[in-house]
Amino acid sequence: MTHSVIEIRISEEDRRIARLAAAAVGLSLVDAAIPTPLPGVKPGLANIITLYVLACHGWQTAAWVSGLRVVVGALLLGHFLAPAFFLSLAGAVVSLAVLALAIHLPKTWFGPVSWSILAALSHIGGQLFLARLWLIPHNGIFLLAPILAATALFFGTMNGLITARLLYEREP
Repeated sequence: MTHSVIEIRISEEDRRIARLAAAAVGLSLVDAAIPTPLPGVKPGLANIITLYVLACHGWQTAAWVSGLRVVVGALLLGHFLAPAFFLSLAGAVVSLAVLALAIHLPKTWFGPVSWSILAALSHIGGQLFLARLWLIPHNGIFLLAPILAATALFFGTMNGLITARLLYEREP
């Protein structure tokens, strides 16, 4: 009886993505530990990692990091395949789609802060639309939009400023 061995080659890029995703998952766990007044209102600290990766390594790597963060974070928090997982996934997918477009905007006017604001607003927008379509089939859910958009604007700005600072300190 012969046994075949499957060898998986792990590249430096794989290791980089794993390290960055681990950092993003860690920040997601910190986010989950912060008490919030409303569901969906949280700082989104892991987005700092996603934005940093986007600026330094490109959209594809940022998408991997974000996707791994959503899945692993949900597994660790016990939300995998629960509504919270799908809401997080919807927000991540919509914000990544917006970032895919935003990175092509003129660099003189757009950078980490504006990317972060766009990502935060699109993230909450994706979550609201999924919640409306699936969980709360009533337009009343959109009454939360101004509060959620204001918090997304605030935390998006803060996370963007932190990312800009990290990128500034990275440059020689």
